[in-house]
Amino acid sequence: MNDESPLLVIVDAANVVGSVPDGWWRDRRGAAERLRDVLAADGVPGYSGAVEIVLVVEGAARGVEAVPGVRVEGASGSGDDHMVELVARADGRDCLVVTADRELRRRVTELGAEVTGPRSIRRR
Repeated sequence: MNDESPLLVIVDAANVVGSVPDGWWRDRRGAAERLRDVLAADGVPGYSGAVEIVLVVEGAARGVEAVPGVRVEGASGSGDDHMVELVARADGRDCLVVTADRELRRRVTELGAEVTGPRSIRRR
């Protein structure tokens, strides 16, 4: 791990929210806001060092505002493409992408990111 910069944690909001059938489809923006708030309160379980959390939202969830501890980026197109771009722009910085999407996992690991699934950040 690079000691100079905090771990960049990129969260696939749609994928993480969609991993639990709790009615999220009725209020996609509200579901993304709840996830953002969990991330702000709990951080990234298992990582005790400094982290920078970026929640990537798309579609109906666009417009979710950032809060202290969580930067929110609305993808103008594909959320997956936006996350790949964030990893590519990280310029060697350690990245962790939170998603279960197989194709996204493949794309970001090719760029050197680590990947973990949605359960790693969902409240139990």
